[in-house]
Amino acid sequence: MAEEKHDVEAATSPVSEFDSSSTEEVIVAKELQHRFTILHKLRQGEEWLDAKMGIETRGIDRIPDEEKRPPSIWNIFFLWWSMNIHVGVLPLGILAPKFELSFNQSVAASVIGIVLGALCTAYCGTLGPKLGLRAVATSRYSFGFWGAKLCSILNIVIGGGYAVVNLVAVGQVLSAVSDFKMTITVGIIIIAVIGYIISLFGFRIIHIFEKYSWIFTLVLMFVLLGQTAPHVDTSIVPAGDSGLILAGNFLTILSINFSNSSGWCSIASDYYVNYPSKTPAWKVFALTFWGIVIPTTLVTIIGICLGNAALTAEYPPFAEAYADHDFGGLIRVAYHPTGWSKFCLVILTFSVLGNNIANAYSSGLSLQLLGHYFHAVPRFIWSLLWVIVVAVLAIAGQENLSLVVSDFVALLGYWTVSFTFILLIEDQWFRRREGYNLLAWDQPSKLPIGAAAVVALLAGYLAGGVTGMSQVWYIGPIAAKFGGFGGDVGIYLSAAITIVVYPVLRAFERSKTGR
Repeated sequence: MAEEKHDVEAATSPVSEFDSSSTEEVIVAKELQHRFTILHKLRQGEEWLDAKMGIETRGIDRIPDEEKRPPSIWNIFFLWWSMNIHVGVLPLGILAPKFELSFNQSVAASVIGIVLGALCTAYCGTLGPKLGLRAVATSRYSFGFWGAKLCSILNIVIGGGYAVVNLVAVGQVLSAVSDFKMTITVGIIIIAVIGYIISLFGFRIIHIFEKYSWIFTLVLMFVLLGQTAPHVDTSIVPAGDSGLILAGNFLTILSINFSNSSGWCSIASDYYVNYPSKTPAWKVFALTFWGIVIPTTLVTIIGICLGNAALTAEYPPFAEAYADHDFGGLIRVAYHPTGWSKFCLVILTFSVLGNNIANAYSSGLSLQLLGHYFHAVPRFIWSLLWVIVVAVLAIAGQENLSLVVSDFVALLGYWTVSFTFILLIEDQWFRRREGYNLLAWDQPSKLPIGAAAVVALLAGYLAGGVTGMSQVWYIGPIAAKFGGFGGDVGIYLSAAITIVVYPVLRAFERSKTGR
């Protein structure tokens, strides 16, 4: 009768609220911690750190409304400013002139990509307050208990990729501050350690940090714009490419910027779980959307100005600095005189903390979602291991920032667009009336099998992303039609295939399983 009562309630409410204080996932994790000495010691260590320093220990557990402690709604807006106003975004802008786009073409491609990507992240964020679940845990209602592990892995890779780009950027900047006497490796390690320490404190401290950390960076970004603008020539149109090749370059830059702003879709709701379920979805959507679009557009356009001055207008000091020392050398010369430049670069070095803190926090949660044994290991351990791997990868790729940016970031969009449409179709179509059984979030037998979502995701990625991708190491057959380095159309193909495949397979799955 209890299950029957739930079905009736769910039919009239988009979200059904239950007491989740003793969910299956939590019980099994605690049993494992008591059974195995090492897990028990790690749990005791986490509790000690919580008592001494106040670190977050809740992990991936669902937060019911009565336990939520929401910060100001405006924190949603400012959170994204700190995550996106930082020195690691500038290389995205510099990349457009490298693809021989004019200033106007660079801005147009970048802004369109940013806006479309932000729509994905903004929608996925609305599920956080409604369900009280972390982003990847929410995906279990589409991908099932086991299929969501694929989302966890992809989410970890995404967070790691962003962090690598950021660490290489600040490593080059700190090396420039020392007149290139300090190695890039030292800068990478410094920022990786600081970011990890702050991420330990979890949701509350992250929200406080992100609310204010963007302010000084914004001022320095405007200064950078002012000192770079006199050397920008917006009238130059590169003569090298036209027709399909130009269109392909335009689509590739659009795709890279789409991937950058949509890459947050699989972690956005991690930071909204403490907001009440009755929080208007339109507020969460609007604050997330504009919180991403405004700062990301600003910093990307400043990056385009740097790239235009160095690569298109070929202003000698900028061009020489970029050729000799890559991004770090360029930004060191852009700020002037030298003493002022070094001061600005030191401050900008810490601007990436807002971004890396969030990635370390969410990646730790995603690792816990891989299974009961993973859940039994405290988040701070997983975050530490993630930071170590990311730092090693950053050190390995420190001399090729532009390749890291173009090769990695574009790859993200192929899966984030499919992820977004799967969650959107599930929420607005299949669960519009029946809602979510929130007690079932960690019970495989009550969740969907997930075959429809996994097949739709893989179909979008393999049939759309792979055939439409344009990377240094591989150009898909459809992308190759544009000539030159190809035109990256993977995200559009991935979206189209997912929209067609998922509803059909999910309807069939529900008809056969009833879940």
